[in-house]
Amino acid sequence: MTPWNFNSFESAGQAILKFLHQRLGFDLWMITRTEGEDWIVLQTEDHGYGVKPGQVFRWADSFCSHMVKGNAPCIAPRSNDIELYAAAPIAKQVNIQAYIGQPLVKSDGELFGTLCAIDPNPKADSLVQEKDLIEFMAALLNHILQIELKQTEQARQIERLQAKAMTDELTQLYNRGGWEHFIALEEERSQRYGNLSAVYVIDLDGLKEVNDTQGHAAGDQLIQRAAEALRQVARKSDVVARLGGDEFSILSIEVDHAGAESLFERIGQALTEAQVSASIGFALRHPSFGLQQAISQADQQMYFYKRSKKTSRAELELDRRLETKH
Repeated sequence: MTPWNFNSFESAGQAILKFLHQRLGFDLWMITRTEGEDWIVLQTEDHGYGVKPGQVFRWADSFCSHMVKGNAPCIAPRSNDIELYAAAPIAKQVNIQAYIGQPLVKSDGELFGTLCAIDPNPKADSLVQEKDLIEFMAALLNHILQIELKQTEQARQIERLQAKAMTDELTQLYNRGGWEHFIALEEERSQRYGNLSAVYVIDLDGLKEVNDTQGHAAGDQLIQRAAEALRQVARKSDVVARLGGDEFSILSIEVDHAGAESLFERIGQALTEAQVSASIGFALRHPSFGLQQAISQADQQMYFYKRSKKTSRAELELDRRLETKH
């Protein structure tokens, strides 16, 4: 008898994919996550296609994008007989002759991803009789997923309460230790669930000049205004940290591309309203490289922006001097 291990969404997924492969065949079984235009592979039982967890495809190219809308069947023993499947871009990239798919949803009914399978050979028409089994396995995964996502949110709240020791004294934001702690936790969750997160790096402009000309008390006030502006603009689930000196960071959890762009604009506006000049960079976590690479990209973007502002100021100063001479 097959030993079942349903201790987590990940272990349940692995067990279900293996069982379905043994029961129904199919060279590739997957559990996927949809995020904007991305179709992210979370888990696989692969016997020929070479697809691995972490790979990303275009959601609109997939069979599943038609299946979840109800425009094409959940089980297609001969997928080339289905017009939408035959015309789907994914069918031009890999050989697909048979397909199975079921949506996975969150507790609020929003689409999470899919349980799906493909095979390079057509299957017997009797495959459609396995619909109840496929729906049951998807429902089981949905149930475990919803419980685990709720537990994850509760764990985040507990982690925030336990992180008091990782708080910056001046701003009451998380310090560098707190930041690194939460980055590690969220990277692990992102790998498991395919979460799309955004990282923002904020570097204040002119803090040294304020300290030198107005005193450190004025510099501290500048830092506190910046911290309060960032705290107000971030969501409760986001992680806001002062990494030291004039550098701040924000991790925005489970945010899509549009939401990430919107937060970037709101950060800039909030700092401007607080009369804080800063250089800002941001990047989205991609499943193929993770949060650390996103932090590096955001940091590079921030420094590029800071250098461009310095160049612009230098050019303006040169123009002013030339005008004065004339």
